[in-house]
Amino acid sequence: MTNESVDLDRMLDLATPWCLMVAATLRIPDLIAEGHRDVSDLATAAGCDRDALHAVLDHLVSKGVFQETTPGRFGNNRAAGQLTGAGRFLDLEGIGGRMAHTWGTLLDYVRTGQPAYRELFGRPFWEDLAAHPKIAADFDALMGPAGHGVPDFDIELTGGWGGLRTMVDVGGGTGAMLASLLRRHPHVRGILVDFPGTVARAGEILIAGGVADRVTLRGQSFFDPLPAGAGLYLLKNVLNDWPDEQTVAILRRCAEAAEAAAAAEAAGPAAAAQPTSRIAVLGGVSPDDAPRSLGIDMLVAGGKTSTISQFTQLARQAGLEIVAAATQASGRYVVECRPASHTAPDD
Repeated sequence: MTNESVDLDRMLDLATPWCLMVAATLRIPDLIAEGHRDVSDLATAAGCDRDALHAVLDHLVSKGVFQETTPGRFGNNRAAGQLTGAGRFLDLEGIGGRMAHTWGTLLDYVRTGQPAYRELFGRPFWEDLAAHPKIAADFDALMGPAGHGVPDFDIELTGGWGGLRTMVDVGGGTGAMLASLLRRHPHVRGILVDFPGTVARAGEILIAGGVADRVTLRGQSFFDPLPAGAGLYLLKNVLNDWPDEQTVAILRRCAEAAEAAAAAEAAGPAAAAQPTSRIAVLGGVSPDDAPRSLGIDMLVAGGKTSTISQFTQLARQAGLEIVAAATQASGRYVVECRPASHTAPDD
């Protein structure tokens, strides 16, 4: 795109996205489908002011969303129908509203490098989710198949998956990624670690994936000791939600659990079939020359994406050494670590 083709006025349009979210929150497409077409009837059914709603709908009609069949009477079109589509998370009273309002704190974040979420909603992000189970469930859906879709890519591991028996998905949400990997590697069992309320919602996804009988659910914080002795600890889209101090703490918990696996391997031949435990990181780390990203995770929780050079130092603080880092066939940048005390000098 050339500088001459940039339309700043269009980029600065704040009215349209907010009107779309208001229409979605009020379920306007659903109400129209139910027969509420006159703006007065629509406003009554939606529980809102007639004139204000009329202004919102007229703005959206001018943008190609909804149609005004006669003055004051509205109908759905294809664009309007998409407002109710799964995975859009436009409800201002759910996680979509939390994210939308948080973008208004960008100036505070840029000035301080710290999230202003607490000032906006009264609690830090994770405590806010704990206090609002409905919004927490929306967040789980946003992170899972309804939001990001069902993962269908594999992770390339040093030495392959052949000798692996158990993996732990640390902060794995409702288990979509774990289910995908276990389907690809039927000899592996999984442990799903996330908050109790989150893992409690994992059953449907694991059953649909045909892997429920191979998964153990652990409802806990990943800042607490993790299940020990597994061959793989997976951190997918976890570290990007946390600043450096917490990133080191999470990595240290993984290192402690992986150390237990290494100790078991050294104890005798019974554990020899499982390779030295490793930690695989997807998300939160990028190549040194990659463009810096700006994501909502930075604003809500102070998360960051570290360059591989920065991450190397954080990993060492946690007792880990990087043994592989590359963009894989999936297009995702994957970093693989092992406990420093069990990494050969030439690894």
